[in-house]
Amino acid sequence: MSAMSNSNWSRRSLFRAAAGMAAAGTLAACGGNNGRGGSGSGTGLTQYFHAYGEAGTEQAIKKYAKAYQGADVTTQWITGSNFESKLFASLLTDQAPDLFEFHPQIQLIKSGQVADLTDLVTPVKDDFNQADIASHTVDGKIYGVRMIDDPQFFFYRRSMLEKAGIQPPQTLEELMEAADKLTTSKVKGLFLGNDLHAVIQPLIYAAGADTLNDKNEIAYHTDGVVQGLKTLRKIFTSGNLLLDAPADFWDPSALNQGLCAIQWCGMWAMPQFQQALGDDLGIMPFPKVSDAGKPAVYNGGWSMFVNAKSKNVDAAKEYVKWLWIDQKQYQEDWALSYGFHIPPRTSIAQSAEKLKSGLPAEGVRLFNEFGHFDRIGWTQAMITATEDVFANCVRKGGDPEAELDKCDAKVDAELKKLFG
Repeated sequence: MSAMSNSNWSRRSLFRAAAGMAAAGTLAACGGNNGRGGSGSGTGLTQYFHAYGEAGTEQAIKKYAKAYQGADVTTQWITGSNFESKLFASLLTDQAPDLFEFHPQIQLIKSGQVADLTDLVTPVKDDFNQADIASHTVDGKIYGVRMIDDPQFFFYRRSMLEKAGIQPPQTLEELMEAADKLTTSKVKGLFLGNDLHAVIQPLIYAAGADTLNDKNEIAYHTDGVVQGLKTLRKIFTSGNLLLDAPADFWDPSALNQGLCAIQWCGMWAMPQFQQALGDDLGIMPFPKVSDAGKPAVYNGGWSMFVNAKSKNVDAAKEYVKWLWIDQKQYQEDWALSYGFHIPPRTSIAQSAEKLKSGLPAEGVRLFNEFGHFDRIGWTQAMITATEDVFANCVRKGGDPEAELDKCDAKVDAELKKLFG
């Protein structure tokens, strides 16, 4: 789901896990309506969620908690731009939550911060998207329960492409040419986000590469990625790219307000796009980069974790099981009533009427055919290193090979820390 629409921070920062447990300090309580269930057994649990942008999300999470009979569950709805720092600061104190939403993160596992949930997931393991299972598994143990999958695409105005005589681009070079033809005095051809970070991993995948391989070795430094960086540099300097939009890529306003013809965004915003543009809307994956590449769909999402250092681990696990394993109606509600997301449970995804036709069905098809998931060993320090590559190559015109060599050194150092 999207970040708060009235904030100035990038949703992408929340798709990424913070680097370790370095943050310190305490977290003040947030909000007056704490979402405490009124009919629980007396055991008190606290859960942390970041403030989603879609209307009704906070009320939904608190409604689910209130319906639970096994404990009194308080929801802290964390507003602002620094959910990660608040979460990690709180985990170092006696005010830490019993359970929290986040993303698969190897440091949390190696530090003993998150509980093993294998016993909860195993009975229904085959009903989950197996890529989600793999992205939460370390040494055969499953940490975290996926709540939603958030694939990302290019959204485009059909009428603008038709007027310019353009078919949806199949390659990054074609995307560059399309952006040039679509740019006018009032409209930019393309929006990739204000800092370009949202398309780093899609570019890697579309070049036929990956962040890491199955042996946790560098897999992104390829000729195709180098070629892609050079093409993005051309796009960046062409004058056809929307820069410094009022809201970042996660918000649909750039396309909806006619600031661009093609925008990178997530499936979560599809209902808002459709409400504004109706049938004048299409989606496509990130186009292939180089002959070795293929179209790519990056999948973000959110998962629920249990704080292994909580005094209420067993009670927290019971709540996670009740809500995110047993209560399929709430799982579908969370995925499809507040923006569009793909339920990680295949049985729910397959039966969801909202995903069976039209643009949502096309999104599911692209997700299934071209989807890529985060690797649990790909840490924030590694992500920052690739962001430096983009800053130095795409924005500043540096040599891609030299910048990737610098990135390799940083990533190798992190891999040695994690895996020896």
